[in-house]
Amino acid sequence: MAVIDPSNQSERDNYKLLIGSILPRPIALVTTISEEGVVNAAPFSYFNIVCSNPPLISVSVQRKNGVPKDTSRNAESSGSFVVHITDESNVEAANAAAANLPANESELPAAGLTEVPSVKVPAPGIAEAKVRMECVLEHSYPLGGTEEAPQCDLLIGRVVCFHIADELLHNGRIDAEKLKPVSRLAGSNYSKLGEIFALARPE
Repeated sequence: MAVIDPSNQSERDNYKLLIGSILPRPIALVTTISEEGVVNAAPFSYFNIVCSNPPLISVSVQRKNGVPKDTSRNAESSGSFVVHITDESNVEAANAAAANLPANESELPAAGLTEVPSVKVPAPGIAEAKVRMECVLEHSYPLGGTEEAPQCDLLIGRVVCFHIADELLHNGRIDAEKLKPVSRLAGSNYSKLGEIFALARPE
C-alpha cells in the first residue's frame, strides 16, 4: 500500500487523491441572488449534511486565486441560498450551469432551467429539481490556502423550507429509486444510484 505525505506533493496531486477516493459525492445545484438581482446557479460536490436539529447542510465553494465565487458572495450579501439535489433528469443542466459566465449573467437560461420564487428566502429556486431546500446562511468560514488568500468558503445553511416532489414521499421518507440521484466521481465521471442493499446496525 502506498504511503503518501500530502505535504510532499502539489495541491493538484492531493486534489486527485481526494476526489478519487471520497466517492460518490452528492451534487448540490445551488442558486443565489446578487445585490443587483442576478440569479446565479452552480453545482458543487463538496456538499453534505451537518445535523438535523436544526437541519443544517454544508457546501464548500472553492475560490479562484483566493477570490470568492459568485455563490459565496451572493449567499453572504443576501443571507440565503437554495440547494437542489441533482438527479438523472437534471444532471446535464446542472453541468451546463458550471459554465464560467460573468457575474451579471444568470446561468439559468443557458442551462435551460426555470426560476421559481422561494417561500422563505430571497434566493429563488429551480422548478426542474425534485428536491430543493431553502436555506438561510448560518455561517460562512474562509478556510485553507493562506490568511490573505483562503482556498474556499464553507457555507453552513439552515434549511427553513423543504420542497419535495409528491411522488417521492412515502410516510415522511424519500424514495431514492424514484429520486434517481446522481453523484460525482473523479474527472468528468458521474454515477447513478446503482444497487441498494441493507445492513442491520449492531446491537
